[in-house]
Amino acid sequence: MTTRRTRTKLVHSGTRRSQYGEVAEAIYLTQGFVYDTAEAAEARFIEAGEDEFIYARYGNPTVRMFEDRIAAVEGTEDAFATASGMAAVNGALTSMLRAGDHVVSGRALFGSCLYILEEILTRYGVEVTFVDGTDLAAWEAAIRPDTKAVFFETISNPTLEVIDIEAVSKLAHAVGALVIVDNVFATPIFSRAVDQGADVVVYSATKHIDGQGRCLGGVICGTKEFVRKVAEPYLKHTGGSLSPFNAWVMLKGMETLDLRVRAQAETAATLAARLEGHEALAQVLYPHLPSHRQYDVAKRQMDAGGTVLSLDLAGGKEAAFRFLNALDIVTISNNLGDAKSIATHPATTTHQRLSVEQRAELGISDGLIRLSVGLEDAEDLAEDILGALAAI
Repeated sequence: MTTRRTRTKLVHSGTRRSQYGEVAEAIYLTQGFVYDTAEAAEARFIEAGEDEFIYARYGNPTVRMFEDRIAAVEGTEDAFATASGMAAVNGALTSMLRAGDHVVSGRALFGSCLYILEEILTRYGVEVTFVDGTDLAAWEAAIRPDTKAVFFETISNPTLEVIDIEAVSKLAHAVGALVIVDNVFATPIFSRAVDQGADVVVYSATKHIDGQGRCLGGVICGTKEFVRKVAEPYLKHTGGSLSPFNAWVMLKGMETLDLRVRAQAETAATLAARLEGHEALAQVLYPHLPSHRQYDVAKRQMDAGGTVLSLDLAGGKEAAFRFLNALDIVTISNNLGDAKSIATHPATTTHQRLSVEQRAELGISDGLIRLSVGLEDAEDLAEDILGALAAI
């Protein structure tokens, strides 16, 4: 049989039909399952089969459909769905680490990711070393023979640094370390992280996979060994699993994922090129702009530049707030990957817990705006953004 291509996988992979032969995936809103006999219950708790379930925290048919579908698209053996993107990040890291283990991480991280590495893991005896993710020499110097894992955002939030997955993976694998990546900005459509060396790929399904601002969700993709023997025991006992309803929403979101993110990325690239050089902007950050510092890596690593660009306003916080308040179509919020365009001021919202010095080190200025591009008409968005810049 011919290997199915991405759009086909997004619609059909993982489907489990009941005896009723439904077209849309069924939502199994149940917390538990019944057994014909006491012996059957005992057998299932010893070892559940592929289509046998025990309790919704352990697994559910609707959730399993989502896990199978995202694994097929990502190109991994298996996946475990979680209650949120942060549950996925926490589960992937905490499930495999013990006191005394060493982790090397890119320093440019979303605030909650940084909290897990900087506060939670170190609290329980894990040693964490942070490096400039774009500096391969820094990775090489930090990775030790006893390093258990490396972690990084393949495209950092919100300054859009692009990490060379293949190069970092080679350094990590040379000492037997696992490569865990947060791949949300690259999306499952534009990235080939597994082919480039990543062992575990984490997504916030809240973002592009749902893509319509409805539900929280996350997923850990990897080998069957890691997903079922490392991540699953931790997550099912600590309660980080995805609800069946949210899994159903994610399944329906996946059907249009390829179409949506390609349209969004096309508009994002158009806006980035059009806005670069504007007198009110100190810089425009977008991975597929030739001016981007990791442009060559981004072009090699990703099929498109993604759905997010960042604008650094020359006038600082005052200019940023005037710009945000002058927007009409673009909404002010802190999500991304949505059908609606969203503008975020990281210094006062998503990254406000960082010190001024930390933000400066990461390039998060008071004038930086993260712009997640939606599905609106590109010309309408351009007019809205240019009008808001003129209002500063």
